[in-house]
Amino acid sequence: MARCVSLRSVLSSLRSIVAISQRSGVQRCFSHPWMPGSQQHRAFSMHPILCSSSLSNSSAADKVLVHFVNQDGVQITTAVTEGESLLDVVIKKNLDISGFGACEGTLACSTCHLILDENIYEKLDPMVDEEVDMLDLAYGITKTSRLGCQVCVKKWMDGMTVQVPQEIKDMRNAVGSAGSQ
Repeated sequence: MARCVSLRSVLSSLRSIVAISQRSGVQRCFSHPWMPGSQQHRAFSMHPILCSSSLSNSSAADKVLVHFVNQDGVQITTAVTEGESLLDVVIKKNLDISGFGACEGTLACSTCHLILDENIYEKLDPMVDEEVDMLDLAYGITKTSRLGCQVCVKKWMDGMTVQVPQEIKDMRNAVGSAGSQ
């Protein structure tokens, strides 16, 4: 059964998250939805979690090596700070991946669709419903597909290779064009 939530309580929660983030200088990532049967009641299916890495104080020991293979098959290797999302890595490092991350990690498109190695994919946390919905709309989906905005880099991922599909589909554009046909 759905619960109604007042706007005041939502804004209060958001202010608390922002205040904690600003004080501690941590990066925002996304986590799991509320699960049926849990004691905690939630109105939203997804909530931010705070990653423990501080981007300004990272040392070489905190870095994880990630290999991206772009649409042209060119491998791009970069050192990544633990706790960053794969989308953030591509944007911050200005990697040569065209059309990547159009919605800036808001789960409103599938342009950060990546194909992971099976051994990495199996160790990741389960997908939230919104990620599954967006992947349903993506081109070139595989059994190890994930959205880069939903995968935070961890130390155990050192040396992983992620592949960008040949085509990227931005569903935000498809919605506007569908009504004009």
